Amino acid sequence: MSGTSLTIEQSRRKSRMETLARSRCSELESIWAETGEGTTYSFLREPEIGLVMVRGRAGGTGQQFNLGEMTVARCSVQLNTGVIGHGYVKGRDRRHAELAALLDALLQSDPTIDRHLDPINAARENEKQIHSAKVAATKVNFYTMVRGED
Repeated sequence: MSGTSLTIEQSRRKSRMETLARSRCSELESIWAETGEGTTYSFLREPEIGLVMVRGRAGGTGQQFNLGEMTVARCSVQLNTGVIGHGYVKGRDRRHAELAALLDALLQSDPTIDRHLDPINAARENEKQIHSAKVAATKVNFYTMVRGED
């Protein structure tokens, strides 16, 4: 969102939705089994697959350009309490998108469920550190040697 800042609650929801999208479907299945089993809901948008355009910036900060298309699955649900949840995940896993939407709705109505996302976030952070260490181990530094002649 350019030019606007997010409220604290919007920032938390954005972070939760990112965690739901980056998690594995099996992780969300176990959270759903613990927290939402038996919750009634209806689809506002049944799980469906589509494409989104991925954009990039030259050098990370330069001119925007279209990088390519990516497959995503999305879903929107409404709990029997009226709370609406949305789920967007990369790939073609409809169930993952459905669970992300359901947990998004549950997290809005009961923020204490947020603690179930902590192990997922910790695992992702650990994977990120391991990957960074592997990348750092292959880093090559090039030096230019200056000769004594002018």
